[in-house]
Amino acid sequence: MAHDFFGDLTGWDLEGFHQGGDTELWKRLGSHAITIRDDERGSVDGVRFAVWAPNARRVLVLGDWNGWHGDDLQLIPGSGVWGRFIEGIPEGAIYKFKIETADGRWIEKTDPMGQFFESAPGNSAIVHTSRYAWNDEKWMEQRRSARHHQEPMSVYEVHLGGWRRGLTYLELAEQLVEYVTWQGYTHVELMPVSEFPFEGSWGYQVTGYFAPTSRFGRPDEFRHLIDRLHQAGIGVILDWVPGHFPKDEWALGRFDGTALYEHSDPRQGEHMDWGTYIFNYGRNEVKSFLVSNALYWLKEFHIDGLRVDAVASMLYLDYSRKEGEWVPNQFGGRENLEAIDFLRYVNKHVYEREPGIMMIAEESTSFPGVTRPVDAGGLGFGFKWNMGWMNDSLRYMELDPFARQWNHHLMTFAMVYAYSENYILPISHDEVVHGKGSMINKVQQDDWRKFATTRAFYAYMWAFPGKKLLFMGNEFAQREEFNESTSLSWHYADSPNHRGMKQLFHDMNHLYRAEPPLWQLDSDPSGFEWLDADDAGGNTFSWVRKSATGDLVACLVNFSPNPKTEHVVGLPRPGTWTEILNTDSYAYDGTGQYGNYGRVIATEHGASNFPAHAQVCIPPLGAIWLKWDPAATAAELQ
Repeated sequence: MAHDFFGDLTGWDLEGFHQGGDTELWKRLGSHAITIRDDERGSVDGVRFAVWAPNARRVLVLGDWNGWHGDDLQLIPGSGVWGRFIEGIPEGAIYKFKIETADGRWIEKTDPMGQFFESAPGNSAIVHTSRYAWNDEKWMEQRRSARHHQEPMSVYEVHLGGWRRGLTYLELAEQLVEYVTWQGYTHVELMPVSEFPFEGSWGYQVTGYFAPTSRFGRPDEFRHLIDRLHQAGIGVILDWVPGHFPKDEWALGRFDGTALYEHSDPRQGEHMDWGTYIFNYGRNEVKSFLVSNALYWLKEFHIDGLRVDAVASMLYLDYSRKEGEWVPNQFGGRENLEAIDFLRYVNKHVYEREPGIMMIAEESTSFPGVTRPVDAGGLGFGFKWNMGWMNDSLRYMELDPFARQWNHHLMTFAMVYAYSENYILPISHDEVVHGKGSMINKVQQDDWRKFATTRAFYAYMWAFPGKKLLFMGNEFAQREEFNESTSLSWHYADSPNHRGMKQLFHDMNHLYRAEPPLWQLDSDPSGFEWLDADDAGGNTFSWVRKSATGDLVACLVNFSPNPKTEHVVGLPRPGTWTEILNTDSYAYDGTGQYGNYGRVIATEHGASNFPAHAQVCIPPLGAIWLKWDPAATAAELQ
């Protein structure tokens, strides 16, 4: 039996939605199994349906309970939202909306607010209620007081379908958690899990913004994966895609027969390169939809941070467009003022609602103030991917060592702007796809050079200012490009050279987390000092990282194939410097021939304007980390 009212939903409940201020829209729209009070029969169970379709003539709900014929189940219109409570529909029922457009066409659409969907190629929504009991209270309490800029952060980026093919959320909760814990990462970043139809999109073509993909299990099983990561002390960052959505005819596009979520003008409403629609960020209901979606993942799934995809495409009206293919803003400029206002709105809101979370921008331009607070005129993100550092450093690594002397600046230039934003250094999936080759194969010549250079590069990266992100498979030097349809090449992981790379990341992550100089002042210029940034002819780089309490770790990297057995370097303090990392170690399948016997003694009378200097050995195509040891220094002086 259908009731001719919205169940427990009133017109007042929708006022915030229409004003752009409803940030928990999932509680109102979509399908909800509820119990209502009937004057004659007492409590009545059923499902309340509600969907925004302001330009529709009629909206029906059809599903597996009525043979997909919904002629007798027309929803009731009200302020652009159609809704109805339908008695007797069970949880788990599968449904779609059938919409008569203003021009008399009938179209079938899945629920924009669906929280669970059939697995592709199916696309119907499923009535779902979460009953998950969380066990991450300790993590969530600590999250509220997190100070991410002054804490260690090394992120393992994961494509759930390609890490180990065929695993479910429940299986990943065992195997992925165990592996990431052993490796020592502080966070995992999951490539998009919001429901999507095309596997080759890696999740960046979202059709179900409020549903974790059913490819790997049910929504509460995804909650279990996050819960287990939290219990292991590992944070979870999720890729979020508010910049565009696909044109699948059964999804958001032209939802009620008109441009509802998107702009109608293709110069504003379509990404021609990607074949997708662009959200209309100036429309109040769209703002409510997207802000609610961000909060939904942070609140309902305990996600610790959102990495916002393709922010540059949102900021600029002329992004990837030729002259005449875009519409200037009201001042004649190229900035998308509505998108900028939306990003400020969502960042400010979620930081206030869920203290301790992170909003991270994948933003590839020099747009000012991406990580500046909103009340200081910025966009309000917590972090920004440093795409300039990534491009420059990979260009350097790909060069023949002889040519590196003329491109030395590629490795030092990032320090010119290092403190203009709060940066994450990303070696992401984008660097190992589309013909770019794997990380290990970016290096020229034989395996010795490939592995030695790559180990040195990662030691350089892990000691450089900025948080760290590495795409899965790079930690054991997978040789092939990323392919979403297969597992990582785990057969390499325990073979010579690959095994050493995997061990290096285990050791670097644990050293990194244990040494505050490597992370505490990432956003403070006082935490970094070059020891020698100018040795272009020798292909070496050396600097020191500092903590707030005066602890010191020096990093020295040699990107030439020649050992630097008597390399003289200035240091900020005399005494004992313990060698805590050497990428040429036997443990990493290096030669084991070049090192400093565990320590370096720095004497007074400095070099290069430093108060002390030492003679050190830097391996060929290798890196060392030296930690100043005040106790040993004091003993030396006695």
